[in-house]
Amino acid sequence: MAHQLGAPAAPPILRNSDLDAAAVLQARIDLAACFRMAAKLGLHEGICNHLSFVVPGRDDLFLVNPYGWAFSEITASRLLICDFHGNVVAGEGVPEATAFYIHARVHKNVPRAKAAFHTHMPNATALAMLEGPPLVWAGQSALKFYGRTLVDEDYNGLALDEAEGDRIAASIGDADIVFMKNHGVMVVGPSIAEAWDDLYYLERACEAQRLAMATGRKLKPVPPEMAARTYAQMREGDRESARLHLESIKRILGQEAPDFAN
Repeated sequence: MAHQLGAPAAPPILRNSDLDAAAVLQARIDLAACFRMAAKLGLHEGICNHLSFVVPGRDDLFLVNPYGWAFSEITASRLLICDFHGNVVAGEGVPEATAFYIHARVHKNVPRAKAAFHTHMPNATALAMLEGPPLVWAGQSALKFYGRTLVDEDYNGLALDEAEGDRIAASIGDADIVFMKNHGVMVVGPSIAEAWDDLYYLERACEAQRLAMATGRKLKPVPPEMAARTYAQMREGDRESARLHLESIKRILGQEAPDFAN
């Protein structure tokens, strides 16, 4: 299902000291931690799916996983740095083709999307396969996303060109979470920690909804006024909570799989 990206369209940018800055090295570690925990929690799919982050201090470059490596194999140093033209600026290998065409265009066209996490995680993807709104505002965890989601109804097969990448980027609008019908989900955010926190709780909310739907009984949505109020309560301190969540997974991985930071 994965496709290797072809030859770059232009000569690669020369590596420079900006790419070895402390903020870049920290971003590598943080992103690698997300890959490893996503694998541990079953949010990955083979050697497909991609998590990316704009290189700190360089809005024209982004970190992304290399083609052919599972999430559980990703380390900080194994991540690639790519530009928006398909050139690998730092790292060995190339990105998977759909990773490049989706993530390069999202980062280029949606500047607020510093982090872009695209997965086929099972529960969120299952809901994206159903007719109608995927997420119902019936569980407390779901209310974290109240007013922040969008549904992309136009499945166009694999994203193997810039046109489809641009279409996906345009579909995001002001949303932070996009349910890509018949495909998966895209979570975008201003930081790795916030994207990770949203990805994790989105899958938990979708899992709870799927289990409730499996009973065959009717879901009981929270009234809109209370949903909006609860969402506002959740957003207070959400950035700090996300930061602490990421720190917690790095501590866990530091005990169980410390090589992630290498």
